[in-house]
Amino acid sequence: MSTYEKILAQQTFPKPESWRAIETIDMHTGGEPLRVILSGLPELQGDSVLAYRRYMKQHHDEYRTALMFEPRGHADMYGCVLVPPNDEGADFGILFVHNEGYSTMCGHAVIAITKLAVEMGWVAKKAPITNVTIDAPCGRIYAFANVANNKVTGVYFHCVPSFVLDLDLSVDVPGIGKVNYDLAYGGAFYAYVDADALGISLDKENVQEHVQKGTDIKRAVMASSQGIDHPFEVDLSFLYGTIFISEKTLDPNSHSRNVCIFAEGEVDRSPTGSGVSGRMAIHHARGEIKQGDETFVIESILGTTFKASVVETQDYGPHAAVIPQVEGNAYIVGQNRWLIDPEDPLRDGFILR
Repeated sequence: MSTYEKILAQQTFPKPESWRAIETIDMHTGGEPLRVILSGLPELQGDSVLAYRRYMKQHHDEYRTALMFEPRGHADMYGCVLVPPNDEGADFGILFVHNEGYSTMCGHAVIAITKLAVEMGWVAKKAPITNVTIDAPCGRIYAFANVANNKVTGVYFHCVPSFVLDLDLSVDVPGIGKVNYDLAYGGAFYAYVDADALGISLDKENVQEHVQKGTDIKRAVMASSQGIDHPFEVDLSFLYGTIFISEKTLDPNSHSRNVCIFAEGEVDRSPTGSGVSGRMAIHHARGEIKQGDETFVIESILGTTFKASVVETQDYGPHAAVIPQVEGNAYIVGQNRWLIDPEDPLRDGFILR
């Protein structure tokens, strides 16, 4: 047998017993990656999604870095871990992981995992709509997969109660000056900034400016006296990112654009599902959208879009909240078997910016 014939005959690496193998399916929603971690992690201990999140953060964080960082990932990689639900009312639970740690909500991941759950047969596929109920760290998410010709053609979800923390705030940011912003929650807290007012173009050619200024604004807001408090969960009480908003769209039929800078300077390639949810709360509070109104079409840095609307209003602790609906689609791009060699000095990953 020639060497080339041996190559054709043997194409699976014989994993040594001491190595760990981790199985994933990779996807994207609007260009934003999602690495779905299926198996190979140590068992997580806990009795709720928040408890699993705390346990992984405290005891097995090296698997987050190994799968998100280089050489298996990159500085803007995003992933999720599937865990048991909080109770029998949900199909499964989910943890969200990225370059900084563990987020509380991720709309693009909800869209992707809903499509995957239906296409993989984890939940029974039903036309025209298949319901998928997911326990996220921020609460229970109700997702709906549109099914036609036995295929998922799109996904929409109803987010957790989303609310405005404060409007028309300002902060002095070194290198920028006075920045006006709104604070809102859509499963995570964001500072929303008018990019046009600051002269920031949201074209993808300016992404390094977005990262620098978005990170500077986030740090300035965090250093200010403005509290970031969730009414019920201390684990949710932190500022996740900065969202720049522009009325200068690529498509004249779109309402506006979002560019979200989150975690440790990550750039969301999608319009940001949790960020769009918070925007629905802001627009509702300003009287710019009402329950049942037509949807807003919001573009990403790439020009991909989410559709968003308000389907319900309710009180949420001290806040007047909305239940946003966010719609998009996701695509499977690969299936991977990642190997961790215990003798590799870079086995836990690294990041170069």
